[in-house]
Amino acid sequence: MASVSLSSLSLAHTRRPDAAALTFSSSDLRFRSGSVGFGLAKKNQRVFGLAKKNQRVRVSVCRASSLFIRNLDADDFRHPLDKQNTLILRAIPGLNELGKVLLGSVTEQIMLLENIGTSVLVSKNQLSELHQLMTEAAQILNMEAPDLYVRQSPVPNAYTLAISGQKPFVVVHTSLVELLTRKELQAVLAHELGHLKCDHGVWLTFANFLTLGAYTVPGIGWLIARNLEEQLFRWLRSAELTCDRAALLVAQDPKVVISVLMKLAGGSPSIADQLNVDAFLEQARSYDRASSSSVGLYIR
Repeated sequence: MASVSLSSLSLAHTRRPDAAALTFSSSDLRFRSGSVGFGLAKKNQRVFGLAKKNQRVRVSVCRASSLFIRNLDADDFRHPLDKQNTLILRAIPGLNELGKVLLGSVTEQIMLLENIGTSVLVSKNQLSELHQLMTEAAQILNMEAPDLYVRQSPVPNAYTLAISGQKPFVVVHTSLVELLTRKELQAVLAHELGHLKCDHGVWLTFANFLTLGAYTVPGIGWLIARNLEEQLFRWLRSAELTCDRAALLVAQDPKVVISVLMKLAGGSPSIADQLNVDAFLEQARSYDRASSSSVGLYIR
């Protein structure tokens, strides 16, 4: 997961929506949906955290049928800049297929062997609750669930190779599992699924190749490359916003996604129950105000 600013997103859909019913707009955070039922932990207990010393809390998640969006396509929730740049590369015949062959055949095999040798593969019989969260998120996003691995690490993080090949996968670190609630963890999984569904690994890798190639052009090549680098950085940020939208589609609650960003910015299991999403939102607004100057915009 990359760090992104708290840009304002609005999501609206009907009770049993088709993909065409989805609308996003740049405005204040609002969310409207059909009914959603979640099991609640008792007061002062954290899901996937420690309720009492050495005691886990098991909470079931009951999803309403209205959450499942028929015929959902990646372009239905892509950020406009992400969509624009993807369309440009799509216009090159055979580029997507070539990318998957070049990037997927060797790279995915190497990463697969590394994950099998150093991580725990999640399944119905291994960490079944995580398996349920991944399966459900994939169903909502209208895609097959990739393999999910849990890796020991003190750095809270999640990542995917983001190439829809024979063995796509997502990896989450143990510290992330400890830090987040079930709903927040599922939002993270949905974010990573968004990268896979949008083939970000293929398109962004080719964009990077084009940027590096521009440096070899005599004369003004460096000017072209610098411009491409700036555009690539903007694309990377818009790709992260695309995947935050995927997280919103699954979480069905903007505050869940915001809470993830807050905890990644400065959270820990010991203080998680003291963090305030509304205060973090106000902090984000103050950042927007402070960075509205010419110097602030440059730094931002």
